[in-house]
Amino acid sequence: MAERSFAAEVGKLRHGAGTTLHVEGILAVTKALLQSGVAYVGGYQGAPISHLMDVLGDAREILDELGVYFENSASEATAAAMLAASVHQPLRGAVTWKSPVGTNVASDALANLSSGGVTGGALVILGEDYGEGSSIMQERSHAFAMKSQMWLLDPRPNLTAIVEAVQAGFELSEASNTPVFLELRLRSCHLHGSFVATDNRRPPLTVAEAAARPVRDVDRIVLPPASFRHEREKLQHRWPAAVRFITERGLNEVFGNGRADVGIIVQGGLYNTLNRSLELLGCSDPFGRTRVPLYVMNVTYPVVDSEILEFCRDKRAVLMVEEGQPDYLEQNLNAILRRADMPTALHGKDMLPAGGGEYTSQAVTRGLHTFLRRYLPDAVTGEPALLRDTDDTHSPFATAVEPGVVRPRPPGLCTGCPERPIFSGLKLAERQTGRHHVSADIGCHLFAINAPFDLGATTMGYGLGSAGAAALSSPDSQRRTIAVMGDGGFWHNGLTSGVGNAVFNRSDQLLVVVDNDYAAATGGQDVPSSRAASPTRSTRHPIETAVRGVGVEWARTIDDTCDVAGVRDAFVQALTDEATGPKVLVMQSECQLNRQRRVNPERAKAIKEGKRVVRERFGVDPETCTGDHACIRISGCPSLTITDNPDPMRTDPIATVTDSCVGCGVCGANAHAAVLCPSFYRTDVVHNPTRRDRFLAKARSWWIGVAGRGLERRAARFEPPGAQTAGVEPARVEVAA
Repeated sequence: MAERSFAAEVGKLRHGAGTTLHVEGILAVTKALLQSGVAYVGGYQGAPISHLMDVLGDAREILDELGVYFENSASEATAAAMLAASVHQPLRGAVTWKSPVGTNVASDALANLSSGGVTGGALVILGEDYGEGSSIMQERSHAFAMKSQMWLLDPRPNLTAIVEAVQAGFELSEASNTPVFLELRLRSCHLHGSFVATDNRRPPLTVAEAAARPVRDVDRIVLPPASFRHEREKLQHRWPAAVRFITERGLNEVFGNGRADVGIIVQGGLYNTLNRSLELLGCSDPFGRTRVPLYVMNVTYPVVDSEILEFCRDKRAVLMVEEGQPDYLEQNLNAILRRADMPTALHGKDMLPAGGGEYTSQAVTRGLHTFLRRYLPDAVTGEPALLRDTDDTHSPFATAVEPGVVRPRPPGLCTGCPERPIFSGLKLAERQTGRHHVSADIGCHLFAINAPFDLGATTMGYGLGSAGAAALSSPDSQRRTIAVMGDGGFWHNGLTSGVGNAVFNRSDQLLVVVDNDYAAATGGQDVPSSRAASPTRSTRHPIETAVRGVGVEWARTIDDTCDVAGVRDAFVQALTDEATGPKVLVMQSECQLNRQRRVNPERAKAIKEGKRVVRERFGVDPETCTGDHACIRISGCPSLTITDNPDPMRTDPIATVTDSCVGCGVCGANAHAAVLCPSFYRTDVVHNPTRRDRFLAKARSWWIGVAGRGLERRAARFEPPGAQTAGVEPARVEVAA
């Protein structure tokens, strides 16, 4: 169950030659694959390319018609190994994943693939998740391309350019017998535009036909010392072939050459940002008619020396607009220019931000302004406000309010998330067992490192929570370590690298597997343990069965994480049990986001049809709440917050539940398990009520009024004249209109 369905849009993939398609970037990439005659596609979901996997899944019928094989890979390494089908056979294959973390996982397969080379076109579509809004560490893919000598395409953020880059990527791979990276930034994946389609192509050779006629070429098998010959082939044959293809096909672009004696060299993916900056300075227009010569590197590796020298030949100075660190391209250009003894001055990180993070319009405009003011001052006719210092009140980046007024808001778990009570239960368990080292993992559960839980000390990679606790699980340790991983990480890498490793080394650690039915952090895709029946995949494989299969003897499954007391007791038992060896607690409850995506349409349909629908909501009795906010500190639910105290005798704000409540009941369960004040109540909101519902609602309201009269009379004696005492609001039924 992905977070978004493309079932309505995939029909556009059937359009043929001459049709202008208006689509999202991800759909354009899929269409380009089909137009290129791709024979097989695989990959692992992850922002910003997770939707590409979702599109391919929804387009399975079209893929089947064309004879294209598609699978959701268990990991990026699995996806990369699929490209082995292109080593000997003229099969075009494409795989995709999030970079750089996915590339790191796939590195073993990619290194072998690039060493022996390929016969068919092999394309790796990378979701380059780089910048302040990224969900991963800040690293570039460029280093891996250089290390393994895999060519790297970075097309302009334009659907026509992206579609052409996909098709050219296959051709470049075949011309140079080398796998190719195609890098797509976040905005490229989700931009909307148009391009002229061509007909879809059935692969000349399908994977089924290739499997029936095996081919074997010893020269492409990576078996030392033959791997040394592969390195020589890269330098003597593949590299020149790639440069020749890039030059002859004109994959890199030049705009406005000859209009000035200075120029700008830019990564293709940054072209739109650069042109906007030129427009703000009066040096271009929205259509890219630049007054400053541009060399756009739609291929950032390999760099074509002859094109660089030709562009710089009549230039006094050039500016290299390269995002991120290290400055690989700037160093490369410096070497090219100096070896040719060319006097052209080269600038880059000396004028543009040298630190990490994406190049925004502000960063590029300021660096470009510095460069042009020095070398081409007459060309600058605009002075945009974003050039002003942040302490200038007219700057769009001036501080609007004092920093202390705006409270930091770290990321947290969703309302009703079934992972929240797991960490509430652990905090309560630690009152009995003491604190433990917690090795965290990649996934939604990583938010537990923030308040109010403050749990988690390290994060070493997807599915490596257990392995990250290995050294601290020594037999001499006096207290068991706790490792956490999600079901997505468990099936990706954790079963072998974590659980298997712990069994082999007899590690006395506690592993908590957060099983929310999906790879929730990547968009809610199914995993082998998902409980939903899938017509195309095998699901419903219990995680407890898997860990017992590799040798774990102590394993328990908690199938309702909202039972905070039960979760707490399970933790206490696992942390104090005298049995040695790894222990596994599988905490199972469905992801609330995916549940709401499924339940909300069903509920809305039932209400529209006039059926009786009951929806649970929770609230806080303002008379009972003590205002110490312990319930908030143990929960952290976004719907549980504070409000003014209605009692004039008490000044502390009280807890309240907002309308975003989804009725999970964890707030009340926390209060019960932690022995807090009994201030929570449950409300059943009834849509399309029956006569019985209406009668019960009136009867309860009458009885509440009668029962509260004596209390209100006694309270009125302590109130100033004219004041009203808030009534007690116990559990009730609300009848919706």
